[in-house]
Amino acid sequence: MRLERYEHNPVLAPSDGSTWDSLVTCNPGVWYENGVFYMLYRAAGEDPEHVIRIGLATSRDGMHFDRADNSPVLSPSQEGPDSGAIEDPRIVKFGDVFYVTYAFRPFPPGQYWKFAHDEVNRPPVGDFAPVFLKENMANSALAVTRDFHTFRRLGRITSPILDDRDVILFPEKVKGKYVMIHRPKQYVGEGYGVKYPSIWMKFSDDILEWEDKESHLLMTGIEDTWEEKIGGSAPPLRTDDGWLLLYHGVSDAGKGYYRVGAVLLDLENPLKILGRTKEFILEPEGPLELDGFYKGCVFPTGNVIIDDILYVYYGAGDRYVNLATCNVNDLVDYIKYGK
Repeated sequence: MRLERYEHNPVLAPSDGSTWDSLVTCNPGVWYENGVFYMLYRAAGEDPEHVIRIGLATSRDGMHFDRADNSPVLSPSQEGPDSGAIEDPRIVKFGDVFYVTYAFRPFPPGQYWKFAHDEVNRPPVGDFAPVFLKENMANSALAVTRDFHTFRRLGRITSPILDDRDVILFPEKVKGKYVMIHRPKQYVGEGYGVKYPSIWMKFSDDILEWEDKESHLLMTGIEDTWEEKIGGSAPPLRTDDGWLLLYHGVSDAGKGYYRVGAVLLDLENPLKILGRTKEFILEPEGPLELDGFYKGCVFPTGNVIIDDILYVYYGAGDRYVNLATCNVNDLVDYIKYGK
């Protein structure tokens, strides 16, 4: 089974008339409510520092998006830890408040596609600076909003000494606990039981209190396949059969193509895997996905279900927002039965 691409991709592309999203629009968080698709997307202009911000676009049909503002809705702070870049938002809602997890850095990463693999700009900060500053390390944080235009930052939700991205909240409590998945890059080796970065899960009584909570290994990659390194992609979606979670898998020890798989988790015990796709359901194809700033990347960060249709919004080549769809029941059956 494969997701079906929208024939008029991309659904969002860089804007020639902009200074802040003229180079990159990708990796969006998406929410659907009252007939409107709200998209928070990663945005960057052509500045050499590569400052990364978040913009807002909306749509009535999920395919034709219009920018909702001429400026970013969330930008790096002036004095806080997220003063260099904020990126890859994922959206859930509790009550009437939207909770947005996002990755951040203390300095802009620079035009990383011109660097060696997995390298970013590291400005000199002195011998006594914390590793977070020395390595320009990516952490994750939480912000809240009621309207997608104004936000309040609640702060860091991962350890300052871990490169911890792909941090995603479940959209509901499970047995009275908030649930978070994350992908700490340093959790590899004999002590962790995994060779490559993997997907871990935490539970908490408070949506902002995570650092002292135990991390449980949810799933790891499979060596010599399309999914050696893995990470969570979009927020889990409730189905009658379990939590549907899309994840990304990377070949060649994390240096190869980004592809997409799916897993079904038990509704009452999300650490229990009920099924997992043996093959990817989306892989890079065409110039948008093969010739971007990351050559060979499909990276979902937003998904919604409407009338049994799963809409999957993903970054294409680290430059565009693309859309792919499928019947959600067909995907669940494929996860459970392999057909």
